[in-house]
Amino acid sequence: MAATNSNGIFKLPEIKFTKLFINGEFVDSVSGRTFETRDPRNGDVIANIAEGDKEDVDLAVKAAREAFDHGKWPRMSGYERGRIMMKFADLIEANIEELAALDTLDAGKLLTMGKAVDIPAAVHMIRYYAGAADKIHGETLKLSSEFQGYTLKEPIGVVGHIVPWNFPTAMFVMKVGPALAAGCTMIVKPAEQTPLSALYYAHLAKESGIPDGVVNVVTGYGPTAGAALSSHMDVDKISFTGSTEIGRVVMEAAAKSNLKHVSLELGGKSPLIIFDDANLDMAVNLASMAIFYNKGEVCCAGSRIYVQEGIYDEFVKKAVEKAKSWVVGDPFDPNVQNGPQVDKAQFEKVLSYIEHGKREGATLLAGGKACGQKGYCIEPTIFTDVKEDMKIAQDEIFGPVMSLMKFKTIEEAIEKANTTRYGLAAGIVTNDLNVANSVSRSIRAGTVWINCYYAFDAETPFGGYKMSGFGKDQGLHALEKYLQVKSVVTPIYNSPWL
Repeated sequence: MAATNSNGIFKLPEIKFTKLFINGEFVDSVSGRTFETRDPRNGDVIANIAEGDKEDVDLAVKAAREAFDHGKWPRMSGYERGRIMMKFADLIEANIEELAALDTLDAGKLLTMGKAVDIPAAVHMIRYYAGAADKIHGETLKLSSEFQGYTLKEPIGVVGHIVPWNFPTAMFVMKVGPALAAGCTMIVKPAEQTPLSALYYAHLAKESGIPDGVVNVVTGYGPTAGAALSSHMDVDKISFTGSTEIGRVVMEAAAKSNLKHVSLELGGKSPLIIFDDANLDMAVNLASMAIFYNKGEVCCAGSRIYVQEGIYDEFVKKAVEKAKSWVVGDPFDPNVQNGPQVDKAQFEKVLSYIEHGKREGATLLAGGKACGQKGYCIEPTIFTDVKEDMKIAQDEIFGPVMSLMKFKTIEEAIEKANTTRYGLAAGIVTNDLNVANSVSRSIRAGTVWINCYYAFDAETPFGGYKMSGFGKDQGLHALEKYLQVKSVVTPIYNSPWL
């Protein structure tokens, strides 16, 4: 187990699982190749992970297809599936220390948040869908002709889940939970940057009694393993979370193969609108959390901060003070508020956007540099004098970079908030209920938070408008992605058809 030693220094978790998980067994890749997963704190190699490719995806899909077509899982009662899923949740809860440590080591996520938020939320998510498994019902139809009908909700089949690196645990359970409840079988392709916890979850799934072939995990790269999964003729659905650019590639591959169902949770450039009547300190705290939480590696990060002119100058002053006091460093340290970016490529991407901002004429008031002697840490960064057409105002940076902008009227705020190709989330800070109601109805985004941010719950559907994708994660809406509706029609007793 991950723990502190007698000196209070954190002892890194043991890496137990590095192979592919196919049909209930950990196996080497067909090619025998491996790839390195690295510690973003220093760039050191953590472990060598089996590199899955098309041949491995074929084997995993074959196992999942057999488990779906002939296995127990889709044929169990919802109650039985729910009981096993509850055991799965119990095992996750029992291993919270190790799972949190794996995500910290692999993704640079704060250990304190992993233990307090990410893993407990995963337990909640699995239990939520376990409770839903026996509540999947069709409808009885009174038809207008001499027939009667009813609908069946049936599992969609073999599902391919492609999971991003910013929330390895949350994204794993958000996809696997409802798919399991629906009775599907699946192949999970975790991000190559963060494979460790997904393999551990596969182990726990088997321990809980989920039958072999139901949950398979193929680690590897997007252009190989991910592409093979997206284009596979025997996969019935793809659920993808990641960038809009790769989402387009996934959708094209699905269309060119067997027209499989697709759901996409993609990028965001979410606005946070702060009105003059807001509590200033609360607004500064919300804005800071909205963009700096998880080092800005959040799809719905509040990266565009719009502040009404009456409090703008004071807001800027306090926001800069807050950013400069933000503690960046080792994510295993409980006093640290931001760890490193996930890898060198993301680190360099964020720094390049900061340089774009400076070149385009935005004013850098805080941060803007790498920090620490090694690893991939970046200072919380604030730009003012940002124009709507600048790259830092339009592109998803996926890092701790705040773009601050001023507005006068409600109408102007709404117009600016919607000036983006994305529509994942938004925030509003105001004490005026009328303002909150009118603005929330006018913003084209899948989630709007009022006087809060990142208020997630298993019960709340999450997904985007516009180029932020389609299909919902969380809530009962997510179950619908993994179900098909079948209509059954029969003559009534004295029908003239008989």
